[in-house]
Amino acid sequence: MLNHLFIHSRQNVLRTLSRIGDRSTSDVVVRLRTQEGRDDWVYCHSVILIEKSKYFADRLSENWPTCQILDSRNCVEVYCQECDFDHHVTVLRLFYVSMDSSVTDMWNGVRNALGILRVAIELQCPQITATCVDYVEAVPWEEAEEEEILKTIPGLGSQAESILARLQPVNPIAIVKVFLSAIRFAMSSPPPTMNDLKTSAQEQLEYMLTEDDDAPILTADNEIKVEARECMKRLLIRFNSLVESLLCESKESISNAEKLQPFQSYIADLLWACQILAKLEIMRELVSHWVEASEHILKVLQPVSLEAAMLEIKLKIIEVTAKVSEAIGYGTVILPTAKRLHMVKVWLPHVRALKPLMDSATNDVEDGPVLKMDGELWQSLESAFVSIILTLPSLDQAEILSDWLGNKDIRYPDLTEAFEVWCYRSKVANKRLAYLGGTHSMARML
Repeated sequence: MLNHLFIHSRQNVLRTLSRIGDRSTSDVVVRLRTQEGRDDWVYCHSVILIEKSKYFADRLSENWPTCQILDSRNCVEVYCQECDFDHHVTVLRLFYVSMDSSVTDMWNGVRNALGILRVAIELQCPQITATCVDYVEAVPWEEAEEEEILKTIPGLGSQAESILARLQPVNPIAIVKVFLSAIRFAMSSPPPTMNDLKTSAQEQLEYMLTEDDDAPILTADNEIKVEARECMKRLLIRFNSLVESLLCESKESISNAEKLQPFQSYIADLLWACQILAKLEIMRELVSHWVEASEHILKVLQPVSLEAAMLEIKLKIIEVTAKVSEAIGYGTVILPTAKRLHMVKVWLPHVRALKPLMDSATNDVEDGPVLKMDGELWQSLESAFVSIILTLPSLDQAEILSDWLGNKDIRYPDLTEAFEVWCYRSKVANKRLAYLGGTHSMARML
């Protein structure tokens, strides 16, 4: 009994006095070797190695078949990759550090901590592994570090659960909750001081619904669509109130930048809403409102101004109009004939006059803000107009085409396709209607 107490007391003294690399007290050499030929000796103490690492405890036990001797000491050879060599040295140093004290500064970042963690798993060091896991779980990660974490944690077993909690797919109920909160905020018209947060919310909502290399985070169900419609209605009510208030202002007052800023913000929100509502397949509310409010919106923008701020607003409005026109022209949103005709009659003259003005402003402005002119935008709007026109009764088409052909700004939009289709349909109309019992019968039907 006394002999056992003496040995235990001696081990405690050795633990207290031992320092890694202290050759005078060392009884073990850990020989670190790599395939590239690196070969370093680290003077250690068996009592420390056995206590901290099951790997070394096994190697230094009587059950190990051979015992190498190096520099008159027991030698344990450890082969490692060159990239993990320094991590092996760090782990050996950590054997001599109390894990009860703060060792955060020794991890030196997530990537380094993961290297230490790999070695701690390999050498079966439970204390270092647990402390390292606590560190990795508690600090922020970069995307590249997450990939490395996923490669490392399979060796952890149940200890990986705390780390995996940050990487697990979120409960669908929680995803919907976040989405609904985000869309309410994004469509709430927050003050300008919160524009950065609003932009972030809008971007992430689009990301959540986008199918790219990965599936969308959520599928829009009825709850999401109902809430999106309600948010859209509230946004449109606020926008309509602003338009009505601006119509009561003088033209000089409307041109004031302070008055234009809220209007510009609403237009930007509506443009973003077009993207979200299209993904949710609930564009009708926005499309119907835009068609009905078109004349008032254009009155706010009169008279024509070459100021950069006003031109930028006009361009954003054209972007919204293009989205609305595409939804109508391609049948995404079904509107009555009268509303389709109204859309064309209101916006066609406007874009016909605006396009050359925008081209001129882009070419002439040297020191002012550069307007980003998207050729695809004008092409998309032109195609949408052609599609809508071709859905109208032939007499309405004839009126629109007559006005187009007699206008000096015939270059945009180019309605040639609609003109050719109308000519062809008009020529073969009698022949086609004959299959229905003749033109007089058809006239009676109409």
